[in-house]
Amino acid sequence: MTDLIPRPKVLAPAPGSFEFTPGAAVSGPADLVDAVRLALAVLDLRQGETNPARAGTAPGGAQTAHQATISVELDPSFGAESYAVTVAPEAVRISAGDVAGALYAGQTLRQLLPADAFRSVPLPGARWSVPCGRIEDAPRFSWRGAHLDVSRHFMPKREVLRMIDLLAVHKLNRLHLHLADDQGWRVESQAYPLLHEIGSHRARTTTKHFHGETEYDGTPHGGFYTLADLSEIAAYARARAVTIVPEIDVPGHASAILAAYPHLGADPAGRHEVLDRWGISPAILSPLPATIDFLATVFAEIIEALGSVPYFHIGGDECVLDEWAASAEINGHRESLGLATPGDLHAWFLRRLADVLAGLGSLAVVWDEAFVSGMLREDTIVMPWRGVEVGRRAAAAGHDIVATSVFPLYFDYAEAASPEEPVAIGDTITVGDVAAFETVPASWTPEEAGRVLGAQFQLWTERIPDGRTLDYRAWPRGCAVAHLTWSGNAEGFDGALPAHLDRLDAYGVEYRPPAGPHPWQRGGTGARRHRPGAVPVAEVMRRLEELTHAADSTRPSLD
Repeated sequence: MTDLIPRPKVLAPAPGSFEFTPGAAVSGPADLVDAVRLALAVLDLRQGETNPARAGTAPGGAQTAHQATISVELDPSFGAESYAVTVAPEAVRISAGDVAGALYAGQTLRQLLPADAFRSVPLPGARWSVPCGRIEDAPRFSWRGAHLDVSRHFMPKREVLRMIDLLAVHKLNRLHLHLADDQGWRVESQAYPLLHEIGSHRARTTTKHFHGETEYDGTPHGGFYTLADLSEIAAYARARAVTIVPEIDVPGHASAILAAYPHLGADPAGRHEVLDRWGISPAILSPLPATIDFLATVFAEIIEALGSVPYFHIGGDECVLDEWAASAEINGHRESLGLATPGDLHAWFLRRLADVLAGLGSLAVVWDEAFVSGMLREDTIVMPWRGVEVGRRAAAAGHDIVATSVFPLYFDYAEAASPEEPVAIGDTITVGDVAAFETVPASWTPEEAGRVLGAQFQLWTERIPDGRTLDYRAWPRGCAVAHLTWSGNAEGFDGALPAHLDRLDAYGVEYRPPAGPHPWQRGGTGARRHRPGAVPVAEVMRRLEELTHAADSTRPSLD
């Protein structure tokens, strides 16, 4: 019982074990039963009788397949996502605070089984037994997540669904989908179809390193999710206690939008293409009313497709405001609002969008530049990617925050300063770095600490072209984030990780081995070979933290 990730709050082993039999039954409220069966799908559990005394018997008095050996009940004394599991030799009893708690109880039982329980079907002769004892568990943080950038490299729906499954395995409950950026727009719009018809693909993609000569692969890249796909993704996620957090990053990072609808730009006569290189573009949306109306329509389409959307990310980061400052029309609009600078207009624009989202039932989420600009709605959530100190300032100002600091939560950085690593933006962020992260620094006041919703790791995909590389970058560093955000600290993580890697092997996850990449995972030559030391993360963090104090904080953080 000691090799669980994340670690339970209370773990009390007892003598003996419980053995599942083929067709074992689980009884209780239907929604809770469904959650347990989903987590333990490999066992092919059946819906059992709520009252075991009513179940039938086979000749000789043996239990029938539908007599419950697992029971699950709703316990109002438990909080959201909380549960208890009691394993005795004759039965398993689960108490859960809600459906998510029942799902997580099932995931814990799955980890107590042999690693082969993480395969899709049982192996011949498999025996399924769990040790006796009691586990009581509840999460430390409500926001335990992953960010997946599907703009820079599009990830087909199957990869998104697989990521949801892996989040659920680790009791992670947020998937932040970065759906729009300079390099691609990734969702169908029936109101503005040129967004997906033009903005979803680029003619080629750069192959240059962060510092180096500009070269291109000459290969078209693209893709988008239909609104029906979004509905499917959201339903799939809800069944696994994962909330989808869509992001449409504005007003900067707008090349793909403006390639489709150039009249929405600060310079309506400007020509735009979906960006084929990495880095920052000066392309920026106009802050005029027509742009607000456009985005309100698109936001409503996405929210309707996803269903319940408690959080909607609107970006606000890395905006070059030069075209706003040069536009007589935009300056006139700014002055009519009584705003002194383009930076004030940036803040007003994001607040206006947050108001639109509030009318649609969603809280706005922003990157920390939007907080530094000021004027946010009080209920806007801030993601401080440029370091913990700007996060502290946002928390002190009364905003809930989600920790997203580049170090150690940006998983597009390499895990070793070695040319054997696949190409990455820089180095180094190790599993140990992640495990040592303080989600709530000890120096924060109780009021500041109370504003921390949790944390998430970021998978920016400039250098993550496919699902295999996604696995390599996400795991096992993502396991450390799961442990931290659920348990509150890294206690027990190092000792539990070897057994958990056996589970990931059975699941088919192509994670980065602790000893370094397998031969087929190495970066190769040329553009696929990592350049150690080219972008040291410690230097990046120093520069980013300085920028959070700059008056022109919205400008790009890196060249």
